[in-house]
Amino acid sequence: MSINPDKLSASSPPTFSEAKNRRQKVRSSGMNPDYWYAVEYDHAIKPGQVVEVKFWKTSIALYRGQDGKLRALENRCAHRQLKLSLGEVDGCNLVCYYHGWQYNEEGRLVDIPHDLFDNRMPSCKVSTYPVKVRYGLIWIFPGDPALAEIKQIPDIPELEGKNPWACVPLDFTWRAHHSMIIDNVSDFTHAYLHRKYRPFVDAKLTKCEAVGDRVFVSYDTQVGTGKISGLFVDRERVNTNSMDLCYEYPYQWSNTDNKIKHWCFILPIDEQNSRTFFLFYFDALKIPFTKVRIPQWLMTFVLKIANPLLIKPLLYQDKIAVEAEQEGYETHFNAPIVELNPAVHLFQQLTIRKWEEYLTKTQEKQPLINSVVSSSTSY
Repeated sequence: MSINPDKLSASSPPTFSEAKNRRQKVRSSGMNPDYWYAVEYDHAIKPGQVVEVKFWKTSIALYRGQDGKLRALENRCAHRQLKLSLGEVDGCNLVCYYHGWQYNEEGRLVDIPHDLFDNRMPSCKVSTYPVKVRYGLIWIFPGDPALAEIKQIPDIPELEGKNPWACVPLDFTWRAHHSMIIDNVSDFTHAYLHRKYRPFVDAKLTKCEAVGDRVFVSYDTQVGTGKISGLFVDRERVNTNSMDLCYEYPYQWSNTDNKIKHWCFILPIDEQNSRTFFLFYFDALKIPFTKVRIPQWLMTFVLKIANPLLIKPLLYQDKIAVEAEQEGYETHFNAPIVELNPAVHLFQQLTIRKWEEYLTKTQEKQPLINSVVSSSTSY
């Protein structure tokens, strides 16, 4: 009987500080919080509603006041540490489920509905997070609030203006580390997985370049050759023989002849779970078996039909694959690295570097924070 050497090692994957190689480092990396992250659909939260969202193990209470404005607070009551998302919205404030302690949009405790026992109103404050709405998505800035106006949500001009392209977003929550999803969406060597739907075939890498916080990748490939989806591709107006992709940290996008595009926005929940928002948008699709271009006013209806029939089943194959990869990594994290696509190496190096930058910044700030806390603490 042979013995699996992986079973003789530690029972769980190493943390980032314990990691011994690139794969272990990237699979334990968080995402730098000093960026805007899509967390929910704008239409999903009604006035007076509060929900919990998570960014890299940090719980956030996202709520919409009766005035229609969105706010985001640290999901913790300063009293007994209950999640504020268990509570309710009162006007523009958030009320704890347990004792009714009430917080305003600045995170300050503003009301206690019970006896104070001859004590003064305590001065309590929980953290707040900048919130924006764009492209029908709610975005939160979980990092340094001072950077929220410096860092920008990606510009997608095709989805704005007087004649925006049609777009019906899709989202999935997969049990997989965010780096596995980045590897998946820009690595066309997995065409075998999609042999039924054939979104791309015969891919040959023609460009692979890291520039700052971006990794640019190009493939010569046949785009949209599925039996059904291929009928909608307008090959007379669109060159479908190549595709450009980019890992524009922490986002990912693709472009086919400036006519077929997508963005992928990942919300890292923790080391094993990620929520991903896909925005596919098209300038040129045609009515099958004709040369007639589908007008933009009809495209939204077409996409609402195509998403469940064509795109969701395709992405479900990716779900199965990356979730199986996550499970495999948790068992075989000490296995040798065997990776052929140079683009994947660059994706992973960028993810590791950005996480290291954040950790270094945090460590540099910690002595100052400790000094402030020490000087302000009385005994």
